[in-house]
Amino acid sequence: AIGLAVFIVGAYYLLFTAAVYHTVPWEFVWARAQEQDLTAPGLLGYVLPPWWTVLIVAGAAIALINDLPAMILSVSRLVFAWAEDGIFPSGLARVHPTHRTPHAAILLSTALASVAIVGSEFAGDFFLGVDIMVTSMLVNFLLMCLSVLVLPRRNPEIAANFRVLRGPAARTCVCVAGIVLLGTFLVTHLAKDLTADVAAWYFHSTPLWISVMALGSLIYIRKMRTLRASGADVDRLFRELPPE
Repeated sequence: AIGLAVFIVGAYYLLFTAAVYHTVPWEFVWARAQEQDLTAPGLLGYVLPPWWTVLIVAGAAIALINDLPAMILSVSRLVFAWAEDGIFPSGLARVHPTHRTPHAAILLSTALASVAIVGSEFAGDFFLGVDIMVTSMLVNFLLMCLSVLVLPRRNPEIAANFRVLRGPAARTCVCVAGIVLLGTFLVTHLAKDLTADVAAWYFHSTPLWISVMALGSLIYIRKMRTLRASGADVDRLFRELPPE
């Protein structure tokens, strides 16, 4: 299912991009990209009636709305797990007595996402939030590749349960290729952001991302110190998967 999704969605994006460049000359796209961030509806708006642009934007909005539940569920469950492990305040691990959902974690995740959207709107640049998300995703996937490489030495019990790419040679090749490819994308993305001509430093996504990561790291360090001071076996806590 994952392979089919990657193939079908990837093919769709490649075909759609080819269609856009077939309709709008690439020289024009390149020239406009030097001045502002571009969107497919904005480019196609030059050659299509206005109502077609409305339809395209409406379709994109529906697609994004379909993504929201999955994003909120995944992020809130991370917050819930961190709170349950003692890294975040314990109140975020509360479960609703009726709906049996981590409502506190869901509310916090939704509130922070809303703040980010409003902040991008005040900055006058929706792509500021998109750039922050792209940086986070590239770093996350890069760390995942590194984790798969070191997991057999760090936690052989969990590594023994690998179901995909069980052979160490194939696993190493895929992870190294992922690190090189993602690292190249990350360096390119950061270089483009830091060299962009903007009105103020806080319109660069990289310093904002670093600020958020620094705040999260301070919370993590403080909570880890509290856990160790309470006598908790932190190494054992994070070496074993939770029973659920």
